Amino acid sequence: MNLNATLFAQLVVFFILAWFTMKFVWPPIMKALDERAAKVAEGLAAADKAKTDLQLAERRATEELRKAREAANELRGGAERQAAQVLDEARAEAARIIAAARAAAEGEAEAAAQRAKEALRDQVAQLAVAGAERILRKEIDPAKHAELLDQLKAEL
Repeated sequence: MNLNATLFAQLVVFFILAWFTMKFVWPPIMKALDERAAKVAEGLAAADKAKTDLQLAERRATEELRKAREAANELRGGAERQAAQVLDEARAEAARIIAAARAAAEGEAEAAAQRAKEALRDQVAQLAVAGAERILRKEIDPAKHAELLDQLKAEL
């Protein structure tokens, strides 16, 4: 056989095989590769979208956490202000009660002192009358009067 005829026959078979492959084998392979590339692209796009959504969700969670902390701080501040107000009101009420009790005690002490003074006056008056009665019953003698006045002083 001739080398040229073999080469020519192989060349014809190669071109027929290439044409057959390009016509019937290559399009389904390219279609499958294109579908695969589209799926990979969709997956990458979904991954990018999921990453973006995750970042957005993280930002929202951070913002909600910040808002919750602010609300908690406001509540704590309000509670502290209310506690301070209640404490101030209790102090004012206690001061008012103490002042009223002090005034009542002072009034009671003053009344007791007044009663004691009245009782003392009554006793002094009774002693003065008793002394005058004793002086008037006896005869008038300056020495005896001095003696009676000394006794009255001792009794007072």
